[in-house]
Amino acid sequence: MSIDLILLHPSSVYDFRQKTILYGPVSDLIPSSPAFEMYPIGFASIAEYLERAGYRVRIVNLAVRMLNDENFSAEAMIKRLKSPVFGIDLHWMVHAHGAIEIAKLVKRYHPEAKVVVGGFSASYYYQELFQYPEIDYVIRGDSTEEPFRQLMDCITNDKEPETVPNLAWRDNQGKIRENPFSHIPTDLSNVMVNHYDSIIRSVIRYRDLASYIPFKGWLHYPITAVLTCRGCTENCTVCGGSSAAFRHFYNRERAAFRSPESVARDVRQIGHFSNGPIFILGDLRQPGGSYPGEVLRLLQKDGVKNQVIFELFSPASRDFLQRMSFTCPNFCLEISPESHDPEVRRAAGKHYSNEAMEQTISDALDVGCGRLDIFFMIGLPKQTPQSVMDTIDYGDFLLEKFNGDKRLSLFIAPLSPFLDPGSLGFEQPERYGYHILFRSLEEHRQALLAPSWKYSLNYETKWMTRQQIVETAYEAILRLNRLKAKYRLISPKMAEVGEQRIKAASEMMHRIDDILSRDNHQEELSRLKAEVDRINILPVSEKAELELPPGLIKLKPWRSLWSWMTRRQ
Repeated sequence: MSIDLILLHPSSVYDFRQKTILYGPVSDLIPSSPAFEMYPIGFASIAEYLERAGYRVRIVNLAVRMLNDENFSAEAMIKRLKSPVFGIDLHWMVHAHGAIEIAKLVKRYHPEAKVVVGGFSASYYYQELFQYPEIDYVIRGDSTEEPFRQLMDCITNDKEPETVPNLAWRDNQGKIRENPFSHIPTDLSNVMVNHYDSIIRSVIRYRDLASYIPFKGWLHYPITAVLTCRGCTENCTVCGGSSAAFRHFYNRERAAFRSPESVARDVRQIGHFSNGPIFILGDLRQPGGSYPGEVLRLLQKDGVKNQVIFELFSPASRDFLQRMSFTCPNFCLEISPESHDPEVRRAAGKHYSNEAMEQTISDALDVGCGRLDIFFMIGLPKQTPQSVMDTIDYGDFLLEKFNGDKRLSLFIAPLSPFLDPGSLGFEQPERYGYHILFRSLEEHRQALLAPSWKYSLNYETKWMTRQQIVETAYEAILRLNRLKAKYRLISPKMAEVGEQRIKAASEMMHRIDDILSRDNHQEELSRLKAEVDRINILPVSEKAELELPPGLIKLKPWRSLWSWMTRRQ
C-alpha cells in the first residue's frame, strides 16, 4: 500500500554492532539499552495526527530491529522502504550519530525523497543540521504535529513551504530559509487523541510488530508511558527539558497541560492491550488547583487494573499520597533528590530538605505504596567524590531508618553521556561550575564513537574531572550494590552479577585507557571487541530491580485486534 511518511528511529551509534565501545552505566536506569532504542512518544502523536488528516504513516524502529536480530540490516530495510517523505528523530543528543547516518542512507537509496528531522536536539542545533546535505527540513519545537501536517500538504502539492510555522528548510536553490517560530500551542486537546490505538492499528495494517516495539524486552515487560504536559515547571540545572530550556530554545513560556480526561483516556487505551505498568510522566501537582485530584478521580472511576507509577518532583502531603493509594492500590512512586546533600541538591535546582523527603517516604510506605524508587546522580554542581560516597552512606541511613523495607529501592548513576545542550549547566557553565568539552553537533557525533564512555562525557565540573566522575560512578554503584545485598533487597545471585559487571567494566576501562596512550591503538581496540561486547551484555541488576511484575498474561493481542476491527465497522 502507498505510504506518505515513514518515521525512522535510529540507534545512538548507527553501526554499534561493529564498533568497540564500552558503554558503562549510561542507560542502566531506563528501559532502553545503550543503543537508546526507545523512540519518542512524539512519533505516535505525529502519526496519529497525520492519519486523521488523511496521510498514511508508518513507524520503523531501526534501533530495536538491530538489537533484536543480529542479521537485520538497517541499510537493506531502508532500501526496501518506499515513501516520498522520511522523518528522523533527533530528540536527545545520544542520537546525534545515528540520526545523521540514517539520513545519509535514505538519500543514498531515495534521492528524491525529502528528509525531515525534529526533536529537542534538532531544534537546538537546527542551523548546524543543514551542514549535512541530506537534511531538507527541520521542524522546531515540542509540538510539531500541525507544522508537520502543513509541510506534508506542501510536499504533496509540490509547493514551497514558506508559510509553515517553526520550519527551517532548504529551498530549490539550496538556500537555507527560516520561517517564524510561532506554533506553540497551549491547548493540547487536538493532539495525542488516540495515539495508542493508532499504534495498534498500524501494527496490524503493516503486519510489522517488530518495527513498533518501543524497546528491546518490551514484550517481556510492557511498561508504557502517559504524557501529562509539554514543557515543565521545574528548572533542574542539568536538564535540557527544563523550564529555562523550553523558554529559550523551544519558545514555550509556560508548560501546557493535557486535560485530566486525556490522561485518563490514555490509561484506558493502554489497559486495552497491556497488563503492564503505566508510568504517568510528570508530577500531577505541576498545574496546581484541582488538576491532580481530577486525574485521580477519573482513574478511580475507570477502575485502573494496571499498576501505576507516579512521579514526584518534591515532597508530597500525606493526604495526596493517601488519595493515590485509594485510586491506584499498590501504586509506585519515583522521586529524584539527586544528592543527599541539600546544598548540592539546591545547586541542581531542587529545593527541599532531607527531613521533608523522609516524611514523604514514611507516609508513602505507610499508606500502601507498592514500591518507592529514589534516584541519585553523579556529576552535579558542588558534588565531590566524597560527597557521592556520603550519598551511599545516606542510603544506608534510609534503609536502617525504614527497617530495610523491601519496597524502598535506591539507585545511583552518572549524568551521561552528555550534559544536555540547552540546560542551564550547558548554557551557563561558569555559573554552575561546569567545563564543557564539546559544543557543536559534530563534536558530539564523534564523541559517541569513543571506545569508552569516559571519552563521550561532554563535561567536567569544578569539583570532578572526567576521570573522577567515571571512577566515582563505578565505586558508588559497587557500594550501593553491596548495601542492597546487606539489607537483602536483592538476591545474593543478583548482587554477585552486579559486582561482576561493575568490576569487569572498571577493569576494561583502564585497559582501554592504557591502549589509547599508545600509538596505532585501533588494531588493539578491535581485538578487544568480543570481550567488550560480553561486558556490555552482562545482566544489569538495576533494570531487573526497576521491573514491576506485570502478571502472567502481559499483553492482550486478541482484545486489541477485536477493538481495531469493531472501530472499522
